[in-house]
Amino acid sequence: MLLLLLLLQLLLLLLQQLLIRLLLLLLLLLLLLLLILMLLLMLLLILMLLLMMLLLLLQLILRLLLQQLLILVLLLILLLLLLLLLLLLLLLLLLLLLLLLQLLLLLLHLLLILMLLLMLLLLLLQLLLLLQLVHTL
Repeated sequence: MLLLLLLLQLLLLLLQQLLIRLLLLLLLLLLLLLLILMLLLMLLLILMLLLMMLLLLLQLILRLLLQQLLILVLLLILLLLLLLLLLLLLLLLLLLLLLLLQLLLLLLHLLLILMLLLMLLLLLLQLLLLLQLVHTL
């Protein structure tokens, strides 16, 4: 009986250590999530700046439309390059969003594991209390 109590206490200690590690991993994932969100915000800011540049470039093209054909062609090439860069940034933004969703799913799985471990810990505590009660009787 005493050996069973000692084994249960050891199992409880191991579960507590596992819970602590899971909580630390959860915190690390939350920090990573925050970092990704900040990156997404920076990308959105860059996209906004690129859009503003595109609008200014379009305005300049419209002004120079009647003046010089060569400058117009160069500006159109620049505009196409900016559009390509904008599309690439949008793709990167989408990839980061997918990564963010993946991390959220992982976070939810870790929370579920944590909840299950907590329930197991509570059950073991109840069993330990019951064994101590039986032992005292």
